[in-house]
Amino acid sequence: MDWLGTIIASLLAGIIVGPLARLVLPGRQNISMGMTILIGAVGAFLGGLIANWVGVEDTAGLDWTQYLIQVGVAAVLVLAYGAMAGRRATGTTTPPASSPPPPPAT
Repeated sequence: MDWLGTIIASLLAGIIVGPLARLVLPGRQNISMGMTILIGAVGAFLGGLIANWVGVEDTAGLDWTQYLIQVGVAAVLVLAYGAMAGRRATGTTTPPASSPPPPPAT
């Protein structure tokens, strides 16, 4: 498959792999659906490369091992992006100091 076909296949796989990656992670991820699909596409692409690198060959049917690797890579990417986006959204500043209690009434 040429590179253009690989990229198109990765984007199509991202539609499935991205939401699956969010499902396997605990808690809520504050990520838009578009970003989820994009991260899923990157995860599918990288997962496919990793699967080929470790020797997962093409099979006649569904290649479950490659799909699991793709979802796993996408889950790691979703987790990493969520951590970075959460840190950016909350900022790195320290919370304001609380004001001292009012003096007692006399």
